[in-house]
Amino acid sequence: MKNNIIKGIIFLFALVVAQNNYAQGIEFFHGTWAEALAKSKSEGKLIFVDAYAEWCGPCKRMAAQVFPDPKAGEYFNNNFVCLKIDMEKEENAEFASKFPVSAYPTLMFIDDKGALAAKQVGALDVTGLLDLGKKAVGKSDKSVDMQKKYEEGERDPQFLYGYVAALNRAGKPSLKIVNDYLATQKDLKTPFNLGFIFEGATESDSRVFDLFIQNRAAITKMFTEQIITAKIEKACIATLRKAIEFKDESLLADAKAKMKANYPEKAAEFARDADVKYSAATQNSKSYLKAMKTRQKQVGNNAARLNDLCIEMMRAFPTDLKVSKQAEKWAAMAVKFGGLPEYYLTQAELQKRLGDKDKARKTAEEGRKAIGEKDTMNMGQKFEYFLQNM
Repeated sequence: MKNNIIKGIIFLFALVVAQNNYAQGIEFFHGTWAEALAKSKSEGKLIFVDAYAEWCGPCKRMAAQVFPDPKAGEYFNNNFVCLKIDMEKEENAEFASKFPVSAYPTLMFIDDKGALAAKQVGALDVTGLLDLGKKAVGKSDKSVDMQKKYEEGERDPQFLYGYVAALNRAGKPSLKIVNDYLATQKDLKTPFNLGFIFEGATESDSRVFDLFIQNRAAITKMFTEQIITAKIEKACIATLRKAIEFKDESLLADAKAKMKANYPEKAAEFARDADVKYSAATQNSKSYLKAMKTRQKQVGNNAARLNDLCIEMMRAFPTDLKVSKQAEKWAAMAVKFGGLPEYYLTQAELQKRLGDKDKARKTAEEGRKAIGEKDTMNMGQKFEYFLQNM
């Protein structure tokens, strides 16, 4: 009995440590490379390395605009030991010799044995970084081996918890296994079962999520309020993805309602983003523009975010003139308040789509003049290509 209690305490401690990785933005580990390897081994995670140089413009841009993003933080803190390494500092010479780079930033995923699992040269936006991280996780998916044991009849509770956690980390369905386990339990309020419910509450439109909310007070005592709200948001995002996949407005409504009821502080922001994504997926340009105008009010005159909005709009509705017309107005604001060459290029592309080639050419020429001495993003080449293909 005493050994079982000790095991339970150890399990819950490990669970709390694992879930404490939720945060606003990516949290980078400040220990040594050797300590990062040890942490990677103990937590069963890959190491994500941002290999950068102090003078690198794209590195600074990722540090300012991508790494602080809550979505990047939620995924990367939960799945990786994150480390920033200045490749030109003397104390990092040994690492640089083992993992040489040819350009900055170079993004690497390394396992606990020091083997390179994935690598990307060049800066990414939030979506690109998340896609890269998910590919790296897929290569180190531990649920595959556990699936065989499960199919052979392994039903030890701690094994099942580990299997569910591995499936969740790999982005695979786990609700059936969670529901099957909970159906065998007479008391769902034990610390272990509450932890199991927490891990299994991956979608807001599920019975497990309802159990999670019903036992929220007790589960919060095991973790923290920040972890609980992050879990709620993640589950609502998962249901939103289902709504988009199946074009199901009832699932969209469920995700927004669950956020409003259980995480009201972020409900308005979530609803705005949900409406944007759903209307883009269903190609409802009227609803999309309404949602984007609401989002733009939050962005204000932030040039970088305005430019991101415009790029997002071009991708979502590449041939819709009403969307392009609104995006061009915001692109002009990005140029006015930011003045970076890439903002000019976005505006020029939108003007081209709207059929005004003279304006597009003039904007591109002005943008080319805005390029600094160090063209770290090869903007000169991009403008040249754009003008040649007018």
